[in-house]
Amino acid sequence: MGMVMVRCPQTGHAISTGIKTDRESFRRSTVFFSRTPCPFCRADHAWFARDAWVDEPSIRVRRRRGGGSPA
Repeated sequence: MGMVMVRCPQTGHAISTGIKTDRESFRRSTVFFSRTPCPFCRADHAWFARDAWVDEPSIRVRRRRGGGSPA
């Protein structure tokens, strides 16, 4: 499981949307629109699912160690 992330258009920082899921489930989800408050620029950012990604720390660790690649 990981957290759905979007990028702040003002600062470029990755911000958490508060949505927890896995990459495959998120990929299969319907197209949707949402808003997320940004702790960096203090604005609410509107985003579509196509603008977001799932950050799964366990996959990042495996990639760095060369133990496999995510689907």
